[in-house]
Amino acid sequence: MPIDSRSPREIREDIRRGKLTGVTAGLAPGFVQANLAILPKEHAYDFLLFCQRNPRPCPLIEVTDVGSPEPSGVAPGADLRTDVPKYRIYKDGQMADEVTDITPYWRDDLVAFLLGCSFTFEWALLDAGIPMRHIEQGRNVAMWRTSIGCRPAGRFHGPMVVSMRPIAAALVPKAVTVTARFPMAHGAPVHIGDPAAIGIKDVAKPEWGDAQEFRPGDVPVFWACGVTPQAVALASRPPFVITHSPGHMFITDLPNHALSVI
Repeated sequence: MPIDSRSPREIREDIRRGKLTGVTAGLAPGFVQANLAILPKEHAYDFLLFCQRNPRPCPLIEVTDVGSPEPSGVAPGADLRTDVPKYRIYKDGQMADEVTDITPYWRDDLVAFLLGCSFTFEWALLDAGIPMRHIEQGRNVAMWRTSIGCRPAGRFHGPMVVSMRPIAAALVPKAVTVTARFPMAHGAPVHIGDPAAIGIKDVAKPEWGDAQEFRPGDVPVFWACGVTPQAVALASRPPFVITHSPGHMFITDLPNHALSVI
């Protein structure tokens, strides 16, 4: 996957025009990428509370005003209806559509939530000499639902979703230390090693994203993931939710260091 070092604004313009519809790993290095969840105002408080109670999978970095598609705090002038490469529409707990423009679905009562994304800390891992195989191979990261339950809030409940990256055993301590600096991008891993311990039956068959290549000496390392709201939508069955398609993130104007605690 080639690295695209253009500014977030330039990349968002290409996404808005339909020129970029793929996964966003490798785009705009140095800038924060975000997961997206959009709900009606009626359910926004419960979801806000859900995020507050589950900061590892759902670290909040922006909440829009009701009816506004502009995330003015993290990307002034951007439009969340068009500036994500691919979206998923959920109705009553079922995925109803996958589109590249949600303008036809937009309503005046919608509230958008942007959640931190592990793509943010991948650049820090690369800088620390830890390879990211999915970026090298042009793949999406691998993701699963787990047996780790999230703390419920109002109508919202469901399992934590994790992303996984194969890491050489000798580099795992460094990976933990590096990612712990980014609690607003999921922080340190939630599990290292045996996938079955968190309810994953087959590490070669992700529920979302692409299977990852393991090399001799690699260990599976799992981080909380912002696809969790999609698993929650399936479990809680709210009437209407819009999310990003897994791996297809919103690229903000925030530099990665804005989310680092060190």
